[in-house]
Amino acid sequence: MSIAKAGWSVIARSLVGAAAGYWLSRYPGLHAGGLAACAVGLAWALFAAFFFRDPHRPLPEDLSRIYSPGDGTVMSVEPEDVSNAVTIRIFLSIFNVHLQRAPCSGTVRDAEYFRGSFRAAMSRAARHNERCVIKIVPDGHAGVLVVEQIAGLIARRIECRVGIGDKVLAGERYGMIHFGSQVAVTLPADTRVLVAPGDRVCAGVTPIAAWTG
Repeated sequence: MSIAKAGWSVIARSLVGAAAGYWLSRYPGLHAGGLAACAVGLAWALFAAFFFRDPHRPLPEDLSRIYSPGDGTVMSVEPEDVSNAVTIRIFLSIFNVHLQRAPCSGTVRDAEYFRGSFRAAMSRAARHNERCVIKIVPDGHAGVLVVEQIAGLIARRIECRVGIGDKVLAGERYGMIHFGSQVAVTLPADTRVLVAPGDRVCAGVTPIAAWTG
């Protein structure tokens, strides 16, 4: 189990805080407070190591499937606009791995960051939250697949590592959302949904839809 690059700075700062607390605890009158600061720093370092974990996962071999972009629980599977395109929304709790992986192989046609609110990630209002949206033209299939990284109540940082023209592979890491959040996939027309609300999914592992065309 490795740790995502973004996690190392959080761990380092936490350990520095723990060391400073321990140093202060050696002085009369600061013992209790210093130990408390040390404990908090160590606890936060351990939590950061857990939160930013980056498990190795082989790329999926069955490219007739579209894979979950995130680890979490399926919130909804429904059309959300007049196009009747089905959107699958997945909630990521703070206990889930927060790296995102490409749901299919293809070329990034568009990548855009939208400002918005910071509502709870498990609510329907989160559709209007701050988010990063990429559109992927899938290899060998018509249409465009839309993937959203959505900030939550606590999450205030979204990393997207791909841009227009980049090639992505199904299951390949492409970004990360810090702390509780949501991801969404809007499917092209020639697909069949394979999941339902309440299902647990893993990024790059769990098929959420299948190509029919």
